Amino acid sequence: MTFLALDVGNTRLKWALYDSFNPGSKLLGQGAVFLENIDRLGEEVWSSLAVPTHMLGCIVAGEAIRRRVEEQLEIWDIVPQWIVPSLSEAGLTNGYEHPTRLGADRWVAMIGALSKHRSRQLGSQQRPLVVVMVGTAVTVDAVDATGHFMGGLILPGHGIMLRALESGTAGLQVPTGEVKTFPTNTSDALTSGGTYAIAGAIEQMVQHLRARTGTEPVCLMTGGAGWKMEPYISTPFELIESLIFDGILHVASVRFNKKH
Repeated sequence: MTFLALDVGNTRLKWALYDSFNPGSKLLGQGAVFLENIDRLGEEVWSSLAVPTHMLGCIVAGEAIRRRVEEQLEIWDIVPQWIVPSLSEAGLTNGYEHPTRLGADRWVAMIGALSKHRSRQLGSQQRPLVVVMVGTAVTVDAVDATGHFMGGLILPGHGIMLRALESGTAGLQVPTGEVKTFPTNTSDALTSGGTYAIAGAIEQMVQHLRARTGTEPVCLMTGGAGWKMEPYISTPFELIESLIFDGILHVASVRFNKKH
């Protein structure tokens, strides 16, 4: 038995092949490609993989990209399945005003964070979670100790933020600056401003959740640009690169084990 997990974001497709569809499964292979290159996956990278018996994915890139990914999956005799946010799944309940409009990546990352936190806290009091994804966009989501998604923030990632400034402000160009406490040139000022804007959103959500629950939240972060934030956030947090795949595995174990 092998299981293929897909995380299709706004910029890249990430894939991971496991020896089963349960949390803690052995990783057999993984990779990532930019979306403009997905049409070669079937004949190139995926052609040498062990044939997956099950597949489950998370996609936010839109219908056209989904169809292109499914065309690549036709090299195997598997039915593509995609996670869509619902009222509840895998221990997480959805507090969004319109539950199905929540981004699938946010939903899956929260499931991954919740399952990881609960497995570590067996026999002890559960704590609320702040789940952060730093990618093309940045999301900062709050989950209470019962596993209820309370709400969250969306803000531009580093690249979008800087390109918006470049296009809307005469004389500014996307910088190659550094993060400084007191920037003294435009490039450093732009880079520092974007970084501290993201850090501030995270720290505000931690404060809001602490005030609402009376408990110190656990902060978990994921996303391709998460490492950039590590030196600039005063709130203690853990960076977990596999959080979305952890969530996909947890959902898969619930769904597929019911069928066996």
